[in-house]
Amino acid sequence: MKKITTYLCLAAITVSLSACTMANGKSTKKSEKISLNHEIEKNKTYAKKDSFEVDPETFAISITENGKKATVSLPQESREVADLHQTKAEISWRYPTEQIQVNVKKEDNHLAVSLTSSSDEDHSFSWPKVDAKNYILPIGEGKTIPNNQKDWLSYFKENEELSMSEAFSMSFFAVNQETFATTFVMDNTFNSDLVTKTEPHLTMEASHQFIGFDKNKSMNYRLYVTDNDPVAIAKTYQMDRMNLGQFKTLDEKEKTNPEIEKMRGAIQVYFWNSRILNTDDIKWAKLPSMTDEPIFQWIGDLLEQYGEDGSAEYLAALQAFKNNQGYKYEKNTFLTALNYTLLYPQFYNPDIFKNPDKTAQKLLDKGIESLSEQEYYTLNKHLLADALGALAPPLEKWGQATSSEVFKEMKQAGVENAWVGLPNWANGLMNPELVKTANNEGYLIGPYDSYQSIQENASIDWNTASFTNKTLYENATVTKKNGEKAAGFLGKGRKLNPTLISSDVEERFTGIMKNDIPFNSWFLDTDAAGEIYNDYSPDHLTTQSEDVAGRLKRMDYFSKNGLVVGSEGGNDFASQDMVFAHGIETPVIMWSDPDMRENKESEYYVGSYAALDGGIPTKYKKVVPIKEEYKAIYTDPVYSLPLYKLVYNRSVITSHHWEWDSYKIKDQVNERRITEYLYNTPPMMHLDKSAWDERKKDISQNAKIWSPFQKAALQHEMTDFKVLTDDRLVQKTQFGEKLFVIANFSDSNYENDGLEVASKTAVIENDGKKTIVKTND
Repeated sequence: MKKITTYLCLAAITVSLSACTMANGKSTKKSEKISLNHEIEKNKTYAKKDSFEVDPETFAISITENGKKATVSLPQESREVADLHQTKAEISWRYPTEQIQVNVKKEDNHLAVSLTSSSDEDHSFSWPKVDAKNYILPIGEGKTIPNNQKDWLSYFKENEELSMSEAFSMSFFAVNQETFATTFVMDNTFNSDLVTKTEPHLTMEASHQFIGFDKNKSMNYRLYVTDNDPVAIAKTYQMDRMNLGQFKTLDEKEKTNPEIEKMRGAIQVYFWNSRILNTDDIKWAKLPSMTDEPIFQWIGDLLEQYGEDGSAEYLAALQAFKNNQGYKYEKNTFLTALNYTLLYPQFYNPDIFKNPDKTAQKLLDKGIESLSEQEYYTLNKHLLADALGALAPPLEKWGQATSSEVFKEMKQAGVENAWVGLPNWANGLMNPELVKTANNEGYLIGPYDSYQSIQENASIDWNTASFTNKTLYENATVTKKNGEKAAGFLGKGRKLNPTLISSDVEERFTGIMKNDIPFNSWFLDTDAAGEIYNDYSPDHLTTQSEDVAGRLKRMDYFSKNGLVVGSEGGNDFASQDMVFAHGIETPVIMWSDPDMRENKESEYYVGSYAALDGGIPTKYKKVVPIKEEYKAIYTDPVYSLPLYKLVYNRSVITSHHWEWDSYKIKDQVNERRITEYLYNTPPMMHLDKSAWDERKKDISQNAKIWSPFQKAALQHEMTDFKVLTDDRLVQKTQFGEKLFVIANFSDSNYENDGLEVASKTAVIENDGKKTIVKTND
């Protein structure tokens, strides 16, 4: 077949981001919270004039820019072409064998490429295929990836197919040509994979899966040509999202929920308070003489009947106390049992608790079956307090020294703004004073919640996988194409279809909030992580697009209830609905490495979900190194780019995944600290009373710098990013006209234009005032 060539010339687009508004030709002072379009970088041209050459047989596309021609989508094997039509601005054809219709159209500032399937069966189609010396990918915050870097080659050899909806935080990928960049922007990344080859060097191909039962069988690309600069690439994508009406600033979100303002300048804390009774609450010298009391035998009976691990360990500890041989291990076992059984609705036994106090009796009179979750916790605490007698202090003092008092100390130490996440809503319902205190100190506080998995018989400490509606396990779970049910987290249970459980979400939420627990934030696990599904269940066929719509509806529900909503991952399909995200800056590092996940003798083992003392689990507390070959992928500033921040700095506040907080990686605390300022990334930490006492000086000193810095940075877009040295170890970000950060990751001091940045430090300059950021690992 004769080669068909079409030249599609794109007009330049200029995005004006002036620093101030204009009135009658005169500049006016910008307000405290300036609008998105009133920023610096005047007359920044992001899309260029180019001619595009298209070959329908091989679907190759070439671009000529300033006399330089580059093939931006490599030719594929020649295909049969039918129904070829061409005008001055548009060309279309059909691949009859693949049942794919292709349309390529010249738009004002991009080339629009549409692929449409006419098949009623699932099938895939690959385009574009790219080969370049360097790639710009929105993996997490953003990466620049040379095609021959050994660690990245190893990574892609192990991950030859990446689900874009999970691996990419935004819906584009970019290729660095010799003199310009080409950016392939998609409406979304649903059902799309990045397929890579590593021999002789890194090449990439996008593969899209068309779903037979999906009514929308089109895949749309917009191909932009920009300067060979990550700022131009990111700002082009930002413009694209705005054009689609898919961009919402924090200012706009704050208009409907003023609580969002508390996120500005907030450090981010996961707080562990799984015990309402703590070691210091028990008068241990009295316990040996009380071990035969009915209450302690009853706790053993409850554990045996309802506990996942039975009662043997607890009864052995009780016997040790009876023999005056109760030490640290036995104390922890005893306290774990007491606190655990307080969660049981079956805790009340009239033969054990014969004289309930007034509060307990009032709740009993209501009927245990009619109590809210918080009420039966209150009942159980009052029953236990009466049974323990002089062994424990008055109920109102239980656990407060290790919970509420920590928040008071944080505020006194200068931590003005904080987001506090609890591992579970039960931690707040068991200790409402903790939640109230955080609120009183001006902090945001909310629970981790998850609707990802359901288990048929979930244990009480996996309550997120349990629902009162027992039909969900069979009727609202995801079926894979092969007819199998999609397994839940860690292989337990099944994955829930988010489009089918709205009423169950509302039921859980209203039950938690029934007694006005003052949560003002909510964290939704995985909803923005891109782990989405096509559900092939015959009774409820659901596409990935519909799956995401169900998640966004869920986020919107919590937002409309006045809560500041965050989620795991931060995929930008949720950017309009979430306020903060955990996992963009540091994602989960190498989930598949057995040295990190299974081999407990390895120095790289990250820890377990257990905490013998009821505090921070070792998975979040243990400080570990990461292997050298992973640094390029996850933490090395040489390969990192602030792509997400260049797009969403004023829209979504992003931080680390909770498994990899600011202190987690050995010998990288300082490097990550200065990166947090460079990228406007809130510091994240896991705290209990012990960790606060250990780190409060560093936390409070950093918070005093962080809070005013971020409040200023969030008033602007990230307007610029520059690499200042050839080794890429000195970098600069700009926020508006007067605020910038220079981070020096190198072993040498950096000096330019009279500004010196010492090795391993960052310098913040805001309206001429300089602040140095540095910490010791």
